[in-house]
Parts: sequence; C-alpha cells; structure tokens
Amino acid sequence: MAPQDGPDRTRNDPETRAQERMATDLSAVVGQLMRRMRAASPLGELTPSQHSVLSRLDTGGPATTAALARAELIRPQSMRTILAALEERRLIERTPHPTDGRQIDFSVTEEGLRAIAAVRQAKQSWLLDAIATRLDGEERHTLAEATALLKRLVED
Repeated sequence: MAPQDGPDRTRNDPETRAQERMATDLSAVVGQLMRRMRAASPLGELTPSQHSVLSRLDTGGPATTAALARAELIRPQSMRTILAALEERRLIERTPHPTDGRQIDFSVTEEGLRAIAAVRQAKQSWLLDAIATRLDGEERHTLAEATALLKRLVED
C-alpha cells in the first residue's frame, strides 16, 4: 500500500479535519446550550440524573427501581439514592406494584408535575428570548434549517 493511501492520508485530509473540528465544535456548543438552559431552570438544584428520572417517570409512567436503573443505565443502588432525594422533595411517591406485591412503583406527584412544567417553561422562555434578542431574521431562518438537520442526525 502506498503511503498516501493509508490512514494518515485520511487524518491529514483537509475535509476530514474540517469535519472533525465541526463535530468537536457542535458537541461543545450543544453542551453549553444544555448547561445554559439548565441554569435557567427553577429546579437548578436537581442533579441532571434526578431531573432525567423525574422526566422519565413523567413520560413513561410508574416504574420500579430496577426498571428505572436499566433505562438510565446506572446501578440499582445509585437509582435508589436518586429516588430517595426525589421522594424527600415530594416530587415522586411510592405505590404498590399492580401485579407483584414484592415490588414498589414510583410515580410523579402533582408537585412533581408542577415542577416539571415550570422547568420546561423556564427553559423554553430563556431559549425563545435568546433567539429573539440575539439573532436576526436570516439567522433565525438558518437556525430553523440547522434544527432540521440536527433532528436527522439523532433519528434512529
């Protein structure tokens, strides 16, 4: 194999380097956007894991500790800690499992639902304000197009 055909050629290719920079920049910007939106949230004191579990219970309905741990890709012991913190704040509650009396289901309380709605509203308000005040009409159009492309990137 000639030297120009090997992996070094690909890594040194200007288009490949540009794509690598774009991927790095995109990842960093998405992370910054998520952190900024999280900071705008009234439940900023919740950890990302706690917020994720609360949202999962909201969208997926009641679930056991084991099911939540599997879904969140963490150990059941770690999930128990997260659930205890959410339960202490009265954002979730325990109920007996409908078919297995040995298990407990966790579900979102009314207070938890209000908290989730407040978080979503605060994040959306921040983002809408940022788009309206920091971008002109052409930039908003470009952002809409980029959003469509990002959706394609994450589709299964």
